[in-house]
Parts: sequence; structure tokens; C-alpha cells
Amino acid sequence: MTIESDMTSHLRLGVVGYGNRGVIAQRAAELDGDATVVAVVDPSPYGQARATRDFGDSVTIGPTVDTLVDAGVDAAFVTSPDHLHAEHVTALLEAGIPTFVDKPLATTLEDADRILDTAERTGTRLYVGHNMRLMPVFSTMRRLIEEGAIGEVKAVWCRHFIGDGGDRFFKDWHADRTKVGSLLLQKASHDIDIIHLLSGGYTTRVTGMGGQTLYHRITDRADRSGQVVREWISREDNWPPLSQKGMAPVMDVEDLSMMHMELDNGVLASYQECHYTPDYWRNYTVIGTEGRMENFGMSPDGGVIRVWDRRTEYKAEGDREVPIPAADGGHNGADPILFEEFLAFVRSGRKTRVSPIAARFAVAAAALATDSLRDGSTPRDVPPLRDEVRAHFAAQSL
Repeated sequence: MTIESDMTSHLRLGVVGYGNRGVIAQRAAELDGDATVVAVVDPSPYGQARATRDFGDSVTIGPTVDTLVDAGVDAAFVTSPDHLHAEHVTALLEAGIPTFVDKPLATTLEDADRILDTAERTGTRLYVGHNMRLMPVFSTMRRLIEEGAIGEVKAVWCRHFIGDGGDRFFKDWHADRTKVGSLLLQKASHDIDIIHLLSGGYTTRVTGMGGQTLYHRITDRADRSGQVVREWISREDNWPPLSQKGMAPVMDVEDLSMMHMELDNGVLASYQECHYTPDYWRNYTVIGTEGRMENFGMSPDGGVIRVWDRRTEYKAEGDREVPIPAADGGHNGADPILFEEFLAFVRSGRKTRVSPIAARFAVAAAALATDSLRDGSTPRDVPPLRDEVRAHFAAQSL
């Protein structure tokens, strides 16, 4: 598959942080067909060795963002650990380099606002990798809502079963709250974004609850700083959860979390995540004034969306079943669309479906819910976004 770009100019791409997610820049270049990764920033010898292995001796490698600035890249992908996003993204924006930052935008509301303020002030293009907005399952659910399939949305409930949680989040820096804030933020930022998309509003008040309920009992620890998750993840070997070995030296994030949200349009929402379920998927229930819908699965491979719009007793199949459209590529077909959208945005300023405004409100809700759950579940109010910043990014978004 080759991405069709709005312009044919060849793009020189840079990467900041060549760990597990660093590969997305290479995938974007390959799909585009007229872009090349020419520079990689990673302070660790492990990341630098991976970059040399993947890109050869011709790629420029260095420890700081200045490496990309000096290499004259046309755009950058920031896939460094979450707590470093604000530092790296603002430096690139100040240098005038259009920037893709992997989700979450930041680990604190203050850092998220600092990034958006910098982009608005400098005018440099900013894009946040919220690829779930582009998954066919959610674009289909949004279409059904817009067509009036369930009336006016009043509630959204999301259950996130994270079957690989022990492998993905409790064996490296993700287990350290100084690096991620919380896994409620790290994981829920995607789901809060989808809740906002399906409900048509943004969260204004949150409460959270959660705790360390399982993984803290495992005493076998290991330093995996030279590895990435794909080198140790195994669904066959690492089950049941308490049989896991080689957990992170610092492990102080919650493995079971939930939050409640009140949105600016009156919609009420809830989110729950568990990092030791046997299955790995997300289930959304959307309730409206004339019915409800729910996804079963995330892809067309056995996945469907069911709609209930008549009074009934238990009816597992619903009143209407809508197939999830097929799409090629990673994350159920979202990644190719994401990369195409970003590179077209870089080349021509073409408007995007992914919004930094939405990314900021996802971080705000999750970060404040984390504060709440660590403070007796006391409510937190989400501060508004500056009007100038909102207007700046609204002009760039569809």
C-alpha cells in the first residue's frame, strides 16, 4: 500500500526516542513512498544500536533533539517515554519542525497546555497520535450516532480488558508513576478521547478510584533497560498473572482503575481498566434517548456493533447488527490513515480528524482522575482551554 500525498515533495523525517514505538516513523515512510528517516535521537546505547541496525550507517544518530535540528529534518516523530514528551515536543516546535507526538500528549495537564501554548505561539504544526479515532469500529459507531440510530447520547460506558498488562506495562518504565503519571492516563487517554468523540463533548469533572491489587505481590524483579516489550511479551508463557517474572524494579502504578466523568454537554461517562484479564479488548456501551449500541470486538474478524432500539427482555443479538468495516494495517486499519493524515498535514496543512484539543482534554481528564483516586476519590474540575489556543487548533481540524 502506498499513501497518496497532497504534494510530492520528499520528506526527511526524524525520530526522538527509538524504543518500542520508534518503529512508527519507519512504517510511515514506507507507506508514503516519498519520505525517509534520516536522523534518530536516543540517549541510550541500546536505542542507538537499534537505529543503526534498522537504518544503516547513513542515518544521523545523537542524544538530543539538536540532532534533528542540525540534520534539517522536515518533520519529526516523538516516541520517547511519556514524561519526556513536553520537553522534546516544545523544543521541536520552537525550532519550527512539524511534530507528531505519540499518545498521550503529556503526563500532566500543565505539560499538555505548555505544548499547545508553544504550538499556538510558534505556529508550528502539531499532531497527536490518537489513532483510535480512525479505527473503523469507532468511525462506524460515530456514523450511527450521527444518523440518529439511538437518539441523543446521554451516557457512554467503557470497559477495557488489558490481557497483556503485566507484559506491556509492569516490566519497564511504564510501571513507574514518575514516568507515566498513571496507567489510567497512559491507557485511558485513548478511551477518554473516544468517549469524547462518541458523546460530542469534553469532560469537565472527574472522580477516580483504583489501586495496586495484584502485581505488587510479585517479588521477582529485573532491569530491562536494554530491551523493548516485543522482546519479552508472551501470551503463552506469562499466565496466570501471578506467575509473571522479571517485573520492573520500580512498580508503583495501579493495576485496577476506574473513573467517572461529567461532560460539558451533560453526558455522563465511566471507564474501567484491568491489567490482568485473560482477554484484551475494549467494550463501549453508548446509551441514547432512543436506544443503545455496543461493540463486540474491535475488528471485522468476528467483531460487530449491535443496536437495541425496541423494548425487550435479554436479547444478546440486539435489534440490529452492523458489521465492522474491513481495513488493512496496524491497529485495526487506523495506522495507515494516521500516517497519511500527518504527512499530508506537514506537506500542505490539510485539515485533520485527530485534534490536539481533544488530546489535551483526554490528558486533563485522566491526570485529574489520577489525582482523585490517590486522594480519596475526591472530585476534580477540568480547567478550560485558552480561547486563543482552542481557535488556533480548531482551524486546523475537521
